[in-house]
Amino acid sequence: MKKNLETICIHGGWKATKGEPQQLPIYQSTTFRYETSDQMAKLFDLEDTGYFYTRLANPTNDAVAKKIAALEGGVGAVLTSSGQAANFYAIFNICQAGDHFITSNNIYGGTFNLFGVTLKKLGIECTFIDQDWDDERIEAEFRPNTKCFFGETISNPGCRIFDIERFARIAHKHGVPLIVDNTFATPINCRPFEWGADIVTHSTTKYMDGHATQVGGCVVDSGNFDWEAQHDKFTCLTEPDESYHGLTYTTAFGNMAYTTKIVVQLMRDLGSIQSPQHAFYLGLGLQTLHLRVPRHCENAQKVAEWLEANPQVAWVNYCGLKSSKYYDLVQKYMPNGSCGVIAFGLKGNREEAIKFMDSLKLACIVTHVADARTCVLHPASHTHRQLTDEQLREAGVAPDLIRLSVGIEDANDIIADLQQAMESVK
Repeated sequence: MKKNLETICIHGGWKATKGEPQQLPIYQSTTFRYETSDQMAKLFDLEDTGYFYTRLANPTNDAVAKKIAALEGGVGAVLTSSGQAANFYAIFNICQAGDHFITSNNIYGGTFNLFGVTLKKLGIECTFIDQDWDDERIEAEFRPNTKCFFGETISNPGCRIFDIERFARIAHKHGVPLIVDNTFATPINCRPFEWGADIVTHSTTKYMDGHATQVGGCVVDSGNFDWEAQHDKFTCLTEPDESYHGLTYTTAFGNMAYTTKIVVQLMRDLGSIQSPQHAFYLGLGLQTLHLRVPRHCENAQKVAEWLEANPQVAWVNYCGLKSSKYYDLVQKYMPNGSCGVIAFGLKGNREEAIKFMDSLKLACIVTHVADARTCVLHPASHTHRQLTDEQLREAGVAPDLIRLSVGIEDANDIIADLQQAMESVK
């Protein structure tokens, strides 16, 4: 029976049978016992399924991953130790030294650095494009060795909307998958697979957790991209893997080839697994995701409208505002709401923006975002301070940009806090 998202949030991933705990248990064990050597050998040869070492797989992690996969409408998912690890694995699973990929420049600063600096050290080159470029200009950036296209549903911190259907069409025209970071929207408000995306990533640290209790990430595969149709481009999946006795992932695992390779190859060698304890916390957060996200969006809409009408505010970027250049796109992809994050700038200089933030009493200055509690950040001074001014502009981050993550408190209390802080800089 097909279940709605609200029901999946509660019941997805784990179903207790007779005498089992109703709540998903924490399998806090490094290893798992078997009765014969042959049983263990079959697991290592991928001839049988089961658990033998938590670095590769753990029942707690798998249950939570299955819930996220169901929420996104994917065939499989893998939890990682962080959102950064999820994005790294999503790319590195199909790219190697000498390969190239394309990404929107409107992405999180850490991801920008990962793609533009760290992956470059591994021999993987990245081209940053502006989402506003026309198709012809974007398509000119594709090369014979291009392996994927990447973007964020709602960019962090600029809050720009990624035209998923458009970029999926461009990616598929050139025989590569579209990878979308869906952290801010969550599957409650947007399911990128329904618009042509092939792989979705998440920082589960954000809305999925919702309470700042764990750091984690997730990679979800739609199972829709035909790797064999691009056999020569994706030989890492379509030809024998010598590290597994010549096993071919697409032959052995079909539409689960991509996620299986992440587990048995990347987790085997790199080990960025999420701890079962953190997966448990994430599972608890997911049970209320469908309740929290609408409240975040409702509050953010009220706050954004208040900011837009405030004479001390120079500009506001929130896609729920009719004045937003992304309003039509958000009505297409997220008609029930986008997220609780607002980008805005105050009239005046950077020092005044910092004074405003320092004067907040309810909202807290933290590096976190998408929490039940309202929080605020000045990216140019904090999360994006490793970027040059040119890189900041490329990433869509203005020097005066304040990222306000609206929580689920009473909206009037949030507005009152913003008002008193603005009074301090008059």
